Amino acid sequence: MNVWSLIRQRCWGLVLVMFGVCVITFTISHLIPGDPARLLAGDRASEEIVQHIRQQLGLDQPLYVQFGRYVLDLLHGDLGTSIRTGRPVLEDLRAFFPATLELAFCALLLAIVLGVPLGVVSAVYRNKWPDHLVRLLSVTGISTPAFWLGLGVIILFYGQLNLLPGGGRLDDWLDPPTHITGFYLLDSLLTGNGEAFWNSLQHLILPALTLAFVHLGVVARQIRSAMLEQLGEDYIRTARANGLSHWRVVLGHALPNALIPSVTVLGLALGDLLYGAVLTETVFAWPGMGAYVVDSIQALDFPAVMGFAVVVSFAYVMVNLIVDLLYLWIDPRMGREG
Repeated sequence: MNVWSLIRQRCWGLVLVMFGVCVITFTISHLIPGDPARLLAGDRASEEIVQHIRQQLGLDQPLYVQFGRYVLDLLHGDLGTSIRTGRPVLEDLRAFFPATLELAFCALLLAIVLGVPLGVVSAVYRNKWPDHLVRLLSVTGISTPAFWLGLGVIILFYGQLNLLPGGGRLDDWLDPPTHITGFYLLDSLLTGNGEAFWNSLQHLILPALTLAFVHLGVVARQIRSAMLEQLGEDYIRTARANGLSHWRVVLGHALPNALIPSVTVLGLALGDLLYGAVLTETVFAWPGMGAYVVDSIQALDFPAVMGFAVVVSFAYVMVNLIVDLLYLWIDPRMGREG
């Protein structure tokens, strides 16, 4: 399969995924009990005021008319207007997206930095105590709910030890760095604001570690499986027969080849982190898309909820495409075999 065939295939897949996401989120949003117009107007508002708001929002129209209008606006790049904030949903998501992306990138980096060595150690010491320890850690990471782990680390490192902040991106008394990318760490470095950099880094540690720990097990298990397969290949035995040291064979020959099939898992982990950030951001009061969509769900803000699902699903599909292209670049044989 060549590059252009892959891109065309992913584009058709993107259309189908986006349509499916729109149908599912629209249906679920309108099945939730409650009236957004009543919630927006207040409990003491008259029925005439509520009906007027309902007409302004288009909620008095049949569901198929509302859905058709939403899809038509979506084709023009319009995600609708937030019922809660009164601003375009795309504008709201653009403001909150950098915080979520910064958290997801840092969590992915931690999961790779910690997960890859653990996977290598687990494979090298197969069926020995380091292997059992890594496998136990992997199962624990996969099985632990992010919100429970987040509450635990807040109680320990903020409540008991008072070592790290318990929430937010910066201390209240500190102004955010000059906006360039929306990433506080990067913007602080670009503007030479050392105080904002260290403060934002301290705020980032706990939520990033919490989110990374959940995916640490996935990365470690994938690396372990790929390493075991590579360590049994003939070229590894040849390298050892030529007198190469044990760790030079492992790190210089087996690990690079084991990383090739692991690229897919590592790339898709970023898409999972974007969705998984919802609960983590809520626990740590992280001002990203997760906190925004939770507030929107509580306010029955249908356009905001659907806009979040569409944007994250689009990002997930694009990550899929980038991973596939990267895989073809790393291992061109896959393209010739397709």
